[in-house]
Amino acid sequence: MTLSGRAAITGIGETTFAEGASRNRLALALEAIQKAADDAGIAVEDIDGIVRYSIDGSGNDQILLQNLGMKDLSFSVEIPFYGGSGAAAIGAAAAAVSSGLAKNVIVYRAFTLYDMTHFAKRNSATVWAMEGGVADFMRPYGWLSMMDTYALTYETHRAKYGTTTEQLGAIAVAIRKAANRNPNAILRDVPLTLEDHARANRVSGRLGVDDVTLSDCEGAAAVLVSSVEQARDSRNKPVVIHGAAAGLGPTPSLNWEMHLFKDDPTVSPAHYVAPKVFGMAGVKPADIDVAQIYDCSTVNVLLQLEDYGFCAKGEGGAFVENGNVELGGSLPITTSGGMLSEASIHGFNHVVEGVKQIRGTSTSQVTDAELCLVTSSVPTPTSAVILGTDRGGN
Repeated sequence: MTLSGRAAITGIGETTFAEGASRNRLALALEAIQKAADDAGIAVEDIDGIVRYSIDGSGNDQILLQNLGMKDLSFSVEIPFYGGSGAAAIGAAAAAVSSGLAKNVIVYRAFTLYDMTHFAKRNSATVWAMEGGVADFMRPYGWLSMMDTYALTYETHRAKYGTTTEQLGAIAVAIRKAANRNPNAILRDVPLTLEDHARANRVSGRLGVDDVTLSDCEGAAAVLVSSVEQARDSRNKPVVIHGAAAGLGPTPSLNWEMHLFKDDPTVSPAHYVAPKVFGMAGVKPADIDVAQIYDCSTVNVLLQLEDYGFCAKGEGGAFVENGNVELGGSLPITTSGGMLSEASIHGFNHVVEGVKQIRGTSTSQVTDAELCLVTSSVPTPTSAVILGTDRGGN
């Protein structure tokens, strides 16, 4: 049994992205959802499923139900692992549609900078910081953010494989160039060169400001998942979900801080998700035309390129050089500008961009793109989907 080829993304919607917080998270969610329904050509009352992921208060299902005028909510689920959950949320929606639990499932992410404060203090996704000992035994001694984890992961990769900060810079420059072509990207008017990257202020260890995600911003994005048959009758080119997978691997760490205590921190959970998602889709890494790689840091991108099989472990630095991951290279990545340069909404803008690539409407369009890999964060529980053209359509 498989959900491959049985569900498709029929509508997408996104708000403008902006630094600061001038709008309410619920208003942002409603705007993105309405736009996705309009894009799909259905009425919002025909949506009968909701999937969200968060560590915050991005919108209660009952409140959404009332504000949107939905008639009958048949399916509702929340995926709790923040950045690692965007692709898993798409997989859950596809599973609901494929099994007949719902016909039109909206998946969304709405976010403002306030959502990482009071809402994030007590919930299922962050309680591990206290119960796992991190709050008592790591944070008081200066281990304060996930960027400290990425900085030390980079040191491991550098020591084992000789990876340079210039190679991290190649990732940042490739993604920034995509953002410069995207009118909705926060850094659309801010170019970046390797020289700029080298001169930038340090954030943690050798990582500079251009190696890490944008500051918290406001914005929302949504996609509508329906059956492939319905997609074929919709106004848009069907974007079929060919593969979906999630996981953490056989030696899971309780949280991202603990990742560095593994035998080899250069191996992320993506290593274990990769064979599942490619296997379900029946394709290989070499078949992927474009990849929306989750980019809360350039180190995060480097690990995933290796772990998803685009190059061997330790060869990620050489792989990203000389424009290879830019538009026109062998594997263009994160073509909206991602979290480094478009907006920091825990990677759901990556899903929307994946749909645009298959439709042929991206501002950094890859010619004749037929398959797009979309990934979520590591080293948290992670997930991935493969979106593509309709193989069975006429």
